[in-house]
Amino acid sequence: MAEQAIELANLAEQISGCPKCALAKTRTNAVPGSGNPNADIVFIGEGPGFHEDQQGLPFVGAAGKFLDELLASINLRREDVYICNVIKCRAPDNRDPLPNEIDACTPWLTQQLDVLKPRMIVTLGRFSMSRYFPGATIGRIHGQAKRIDDVLVVPMYHPAAALHQASLRQTIMEDFQKLPDLLERAAAEEEQPREPQPTQLQLL
Repeated sequence: MAEQAIELANLAEQISGCPKCALAKTRTNAVPGSGNPNADIVFIGEGPGFHEDQQGLPFVGAAGKFLDELLASINLRREDVYICNVIKCRAPDNRDPLPNEIDACTPWLTQQLDVLKPRMIVTLGRFSMSRYFPGATIGRIHGQAKRIDDVLVVPMYHPAAALHQASLRQTIMEDFQKLPDLLERAAAEEEQPREPQPTQLQLL
């Protein structure tokens, strides 16, 4: 819908001028996100790197090339999905985002997801994973889908992990192969009528 595209564009403009944390002073460009406003799948990474900071677009470096390969392996393109990050500005030297930086960006991500209303969210890496699976470790739960509220959430390794640890490449590729069936399942579950919840009467 055009309405969703307009809402995302308005959010992107606000994010680009966001002054809520110290990263606003060191960024070249904020990186709100990009892709299909009507996407069934939203991928959430960690934060922009050098190339993303320069271009204002998510996943345009080496990890992004691998992500493109992964999408192609399940017959998808960037234009079919939406890609964004937990934090919208690059942290100096690509360090891990700080808790206050994540807190400052959380409302932006929440608003984006409220507009997108995806069927599935794929978390890429531990920082986006912890939004939905606090206290979990990626090594134990990667590739295991869980319905949270009205969305199927699938935690996965960040594509960059395969660049640093070659043995993870096959694991990430195998996890990606699960997505088409999971998406089909999510769509089928949406079509199932929900059973009414019994009303609990409080005795006074």
